[in-house]
Amino acid sequence: MVGMDTKTALLDCAEHLARTRGFDAFSYADLADEFGIRKASIHYHFATKADLAGALIDRYNHRFLAQLYAIMDTGQTAADDLRAYIDLYREALDRGTRLCLCVSFSSARDSFDDATLAHLNRFHDDSVTWLTQVFEKAETDASVQGPSAPAREEAHALLALVEGAQLSARTRQSQDPFDLAVSPFLRRLSPPNPLQ
Repeated sequence: MVGMDTKTALLDCAEHLARTRGFDAFSYADLADEFGIRKASIHYHFATKADLAGALIDRYNHRFLAQLYAIMDTGQTAADDLRAYIDLYREALDRGTRLCLCVSFSSARDSFDDATLAHLNRFHDDSVTWLTQVFEKAETDASVQGPSAPAREEAHALLALVEGAQLSARTRQSQDPFDLAVSPFLRRLSPPNPLQ
């Protein structure tokens, strides 16, 4: 915790636990044990576990969107953007040992109140908005091959594909199910430009 404030350190620890164990599989007692502090100190920063969940999702969404728009700002083809998007999910999987935070939370949806679900839905809505923009770019640069649907439908389909592929890979604790699941979509993408 050196050089880091307690609230940020608690968020980091909670994110790690949520992505490796699941949100329902840890408690404030686990966080207190990790830091050698009392549960009351955690409640000072996050009054309820729902408050903690909302803060985790918002922070994760902010970082993820920054990565997505950085990808888009490189000026590459839509195919390159989509390849990079899939790579983000692949890297987040960490060889099948963890999940994207919002995939983990989606699988625990019945544990959340309406306010927390609103945070989770915002993450998915923001992702679909970005993906829709990329698939609209694909309509112009023709870098995505094969049968296509309207951009927004393609966006929803790809989001469902990568999130489902993560769950399958996490169940087996192996990267292979993810790679197999996304490979048909990746074959639709034009090869990357070797000069980039």
